[in-house]
Amino acid sequence: MAAEQDDARAKVQRLLVTGDNRLKQGVKPEKVRESYMAALDAAREAGLEDAVQPLVELRLADLEKLEAEAPPPAPPAA
Repeated sequence: MAAEQDDARAKVQRLLVTGDNRLKQGVKPEKVRESYMAALDAAREAGLEDAVQPLVELRLADLEKLEAEAPPPAPPAA
């Protein structure tokens, strides 16, 4: 059972780091959000939701702030 918990924790951590890396690399916000939500789903399945949900909520809030601050795309050249 402990090995399963360790595997679940590792999976959740991997998904959170993937989301963080995507964010740093400028990947589309939808993909970043997808990674964070997958981490939350994996945590939920493993009974770790209470520990992981606050982390995911913080990341999603930061992502929303970044999206709101992002400049609009440049218009196409004439």
